[in-house]
Order: sequence, then structure tokens, then C-alpha cells
Amino acid sequence: MLRAVIAVVACAQVAVAFNVGGSLPSLGLRHASASSILTQGRQRKTLTLANNKRAAQSLQSAAADSATTVAREAKKGRGQLRARPIGVGHAAPEVSISNADMEKIVETTGEWIQSRTGIENRHVLRGKETLRDLAIKAGKAAIKDAGINAEDIDLVIVATSSPDDMFGDAPSVATGVGASKNAFAFDLTAACSGFLFATVTASQFLNNGGHTTALVVGADALTRWVDWTDRNTCVLFGDGAGAMVLTSTEATEEGGILGFEMHSDGAGYCNLQLPYEQSDRAVGPEHSVIEGKYTPIGMNGKEVYKFATREVPEVIEEALANAGLTTDDVDHLLLHQANIRIMEIVAQRLGIPMEKVIHNLEEYGNTSAASIPLALAEAVRSGRIKKGDVIACAGFGAGLSWGSTIMRWG
Repeated sequence: MLRAVIAVVACAQVAVAFNVGGSLPSLGLRHASASSILTQGRQRKTLTLANNKRAAQSLQSAAADSATTVAREAKKGRGQLRARPIGVGHAAPEVSISNADMEKIVETTGEWIQSRTGIENRHVLRGKETLRDLAIKAGKAAIKDAGINAEDIDLVIVATSSPDDMFGDAPSVATGVGASKNAFAFDLTAACSGFLFATVTASQFLNNGGHTTALVVGADALTRWVDWTDRNTCVLFGDGAGAMVLTSTEATEEGGILGFEMHSDGAGYCNLQLPYEQSDRAVGPEHSVIEGKYTPIGMNGKEVYKFATREVPEVIEEALANAGLTTDDVDHLLLHQANIRIMEIVAQRLGIPMEKVIHNLEEYGNTSAASIPLALAEAVRSGRIKKGDVIACAGFGAGLSWGSTIMRWG
């Protein structure tokens, strides 16, 4: 809505400038003196500047009116929740594959990868390492950072699309971090939006008063599912895990989840998928059953790019409206770490300078559900994010799914 208002006012400003400065007086110009022409030119210039100034003021006023309208349209139940983030941690495999290494694996160059994605390196599981190990390590780091006992945790959500066990990793992760048997745990699958969706889900449990402390983990190992001969996808993904501890609060005003918004659109499923490929298997002389396997990740990069740059700014604005805030209130912009170009476009469309954008995809690549908490953990550990800072987060990816949370840290 705001961008539409800006576009209309900007067009009006251009029209005013053209009509005033571009048209000539219809009477007496042919015989006018040089001094009169100069005087008329000055008058037109002064009038143009005055109109430009008024147009700029109208633009500011329209933007303010639009922001107020958006705030009035905040959706009920999607504002501040009684849940506060208090600790964060991360983990990544020791082995990494650099862009120089990728040149030996697939036909590409490091410069091509870096210039188009911003990625320079990615960490990968190998040998006996498991995703569950990474998730537990990240969870323990988050619990330590929060300064709580693991027994205090009564909810664990693991967001992943690549679990070690198809039945789910969350119960094993809960046990691995030392959570008591009173805690309940489950997996949540929403691909690259998973951590954000899991954060909102956990916050709802804390907000309703039934639970007090939650551990939310984002963990993925999508290098298990890439086609290493496809240079358009294999260069993008890495493995990792990130985790965050949230605690319930007595009053809504104390909550750190200030607002949120989430969407999905299955019509875009074909643009980013990891599908099951099935076949028939004979069982006895009269019957057959379905069996098969998952195929490598398939992605239409152009369409995913268009989707992300179109929808992510919108959903962040929606979440800000639900929080009763504007982009001026944002201290940090933290997006799913997919592509630096997407981050630049989203920041530009929101009017947020790149200095406020948190990114570490150059080191880790796209770690799917792990990317937001992994980047968050490094920013908190380095001191870049401080207690009280407002962070606008957005996840987006397969499904297609996308969403945003506005979070006050600590």
C-alpha cells in the first residue's frame, strides 16, 4: 500500500514539474526581450521548485497516512505475545567446501558463485556426523547462553526438512540436551521457513500459559539431497543448526515477539521441491505396493527469486503493522540466508540500509531452517545484537511458504 502511494505521488510530482517547467507562454514569446525571457525562466524555475517541495511534502504526508492505515489494519491475534527470546546457539560441521573446491566438482567458477549468490563457502556433514548431533550441540549452546537448566524446558520443536529419522528427531534432541521427560517434542517441516514458523508456534504455547520454557531448533542437511552435477543448485546449500530458548512472561508488554505474519501458496510448489518418486513393487502373486525414493532438489531459481523479492518485503510490512511498528523502529533485518541479491532488493524496497542487514551466507551458504538462528547466534555472540534491539526476521522457501516475526531481543 505504501509503495503504491509513493508511486502515485511521485508520478504526480513528475507531471507537475513537466507542466510548469516544460510549457511555454502562448502570448508574446516570439517578440519578448532577452531580459523578459530570463525573468520568465526564473519564475518558472521558482514555481517548479515550489511545486516540487509541495509534492515532497505531500509524499511525506501520504506515507504517514498510509502507515497509519496499515497500523489500523493490523490483524487480531498476530501482535505481541507473552514469549521472550533469552538465549541462542549454533553448530556447523567442521568440514567445509569452498568455492575453489566447487570448481573441481562442477563446471563453475568461484567468481560466478560469489557474484550471483554471495556464497563463498559451505559446511557439510560427512562420515558418522549426524544432523541430530548438530541440533543437540546448538540446543545445548542456546541453553547455556540463556542461563537456565535444561530441566526447565517443557517444549522442544525441531524445524527440519532433512531429519535423520523419518519419524522425527525432536524427541531424541530433547533427550540429548537434557530436557526432562515432562517436556514434549515434535518436528515441524516448512523448509526454509521452518524456524520462523516454529518460533511462532512455540510462542503461542508460551502465550497461552500452558508452558513456560521452549527450545526451538532449526537444523538441516540439504547437501544430502542435492544433485552434485547441477551447478545451479549444488553450490547453494550447506548443513548446520541453530537454536533459540524462549520463556513465557507475566505480561504481554514484556514479550519479545512483537508481531508476526505467515503465508503459503501451494501453486508455487513446482518452483522448489524435493519430491518422492514412486514405483510399483509386486507383493505376492496378486498384489503390488508403492515404493520409491526422494529425488534431488529441483529449483526454478528465476521464479524463486521473483517470489522472494515480491513477497518478503510485503510480509515484513504486515508483521510490522501487527506489531504497531514501522521500518524506522527496526535495528536489524535478518532474512533467510539464501542469496545476497535477494537481501539487497528486500532491504532496498523496505528502505532499510544494508548496514542493518545481518548475513553470514558467505561462510555457510543456504542452511534452510538453520539459516536464521545460525546468523542470529553469531550476531548475538559478536555483540552486534544487544538486549532490547528490534529484529525484523523473514523466512521463505519451499511450499511455497513465507513469513515474518518482529522480535525484541533479550
